[in-house]
Amino acid sequence: MAEVKALEGEDFEKLLKRFKKEVEKAGILSELKKREFYEKPSEKKKRRLKAARRRAMKRARKERSMQG
Repeated sequence: MAEVKALEGEDFEKLLKRFKKEVEKAGILSELKKREFYEKPSEKKKRRLKAARRRAMKRARKERSMQG
């Protein structure tokens, strides 16, 4: 759980900015979006495979650009 404590004389905008950064670092919003709807195991597998394909293509593209 993200938690920030107000420092002496700290304005609200700065406190809110620190809180948002802490939430982003903890990955709370991405986790919330992921759990918003039920995802079937087959859909999870498809998503993971698609991401793996994207990573492989990116890696191959990078290697080709390094070679020539």
